[in-house]
Amino acid sequence: MDVTIYDIAERASVSIATVSRVLNNSTRVAEATRQRVLEIADELGYEPHTSAQNLARRQSNLIAVVLPWATNFFLEVLRGVQDRVAETSYDVLVYLARNNKEVESRLDRALKKGRAAGVLFLSNPVTDAFCEKLKNSSATVVLADTYHDEFESAVVDNVLGGYVATNHLIETGCRSVGLIMASPRSVPSADRRRGYVKALTDAGIAVDEDLISFDAEAGDGYTEDSGYRTMCELLSRPRRPDGVFVTSDEQAIGVLRAMREHGLAVPDDISVVGFDDIPLLRYAGLSTLRQPMYELGRFATERLIKKLESGDGESQHTVFAPELIVRETTRQAVAAVAAEEEE
Repeated sequence: MDVTIYDIAERASVSIATVSRVLNNSTRVAEATRQRVLEIADELGYEPHTSAQNLARRQSNLIAVVLPWATNFFLEVLRGVQDRVAETSYDVLVYLARNNKEVESRLDRALKKGRAAGVLFLSNPVTDAFCEKLKNSSATVVLADTYHDEFESAVVDNVLGGYVATNHLIETGCRSVGLIMASPRSVPSADRRRGYVKALTDAGIAVDEDLISFDAEAGDGYTEDSGYRTMCELLSRPRRPDGVFVTSDEQAIGVLRAMREHGLAVPDDISVVGFDDIPLLRYAGLSTLRQPMYELGRFATERLIKKLESGDGESQHTVFAPELIVRETTRQAVAAVAAEEEE
């Protein structure tokens, strides 16, 4: 395990601030104390690096993660965060909001002066109010699964994902493609709807609002119960879809439950495509758009750590592309079926 300034301070019976001043060549330290700290640092095999110097100046080795609610998506993202942080001397504190209204109070706590060296802000839209809070804080900030041009960010191309998912349903012969979406207030949900609309338009299929159903319950609608309620509501309408794109795998669980209760088979009656590729649904055979959830969390954490160590204020914006994973809940592509029949 790497030796830290905390180890040196304990052995030398001095404060962390004193160790920091010695390692940064400050003149505000008695010569005898300086020599004792340097001797102990050498004895312990301490190797100063930028990260340690930054931590000593901040009096914090904490990375705060602010996220809006707990779902399998965020668990995978947090796994990536945790694995990268485990390779450093930083610690992680997660601020979890039960709903959107709580996000602001959680952000205020994370940004409390001196509490965190860096902040990962996940998934929530960066409103003007949030932007001001983040800019006025002393913490280094990186956004994940959300975007603002004034901050470093890492996101998934949700418009592309919605397009690919819907286009896959069209290619398998679906012509009444429904959309089960989370709250329209959610940026990822709204972006996936944009991709859905574009795919239909490019295929010459009119967008039918009666085939679009959304929910705005707890978690912005990204829940199994939300998917169940929204699918039941869609199935009560006169026109039944022959395929549905669902804006998250969590919702897709509820969609599949609703179909089963209505006596509908997947994919014979209705094909289903989700979004995320959470491990649980892989065993259920769900066709979906795979988000690099773990990689997103790890990458965003890597960028935050580099910014903390280098003091680099320049921000970059990284976009990941989702990947279509075809399993049992969608039919074969029409062209493939035709080729098999000719054989």
